[in-house]
Amino acid sequence: MSDLDARLLDAHARADAGDLVRLYRQAADQANDTEAAAFYLTHAHVFACEINHPDTAALRQRLIDQGREAPLPPPRPPFKS
Repeated sequence: MSDLDARLLDAHARADAGDLVRLYRQAADQANDTEAAAFYLTHAHVFACEINHPDTAALRQRLIDQGREAPLPPPRPPFKS
């Protein structure tokens, strides 16, 4: 088991979402293939969403850039009767 894996398991055991965001992003950056990077990046994004982390939008943009997430559609104009 790598040191990063051990730190991820520890962060999960402590339910430390901030550490999980940081560690999963680090794992994504160090991944050797795009599938693994996307897996880790998705986890970082999910935990970021849970705590309204300041990097949430940047993590989502990375997923969009990798083709793993779709951009949000533009807002619709208000309904007028």
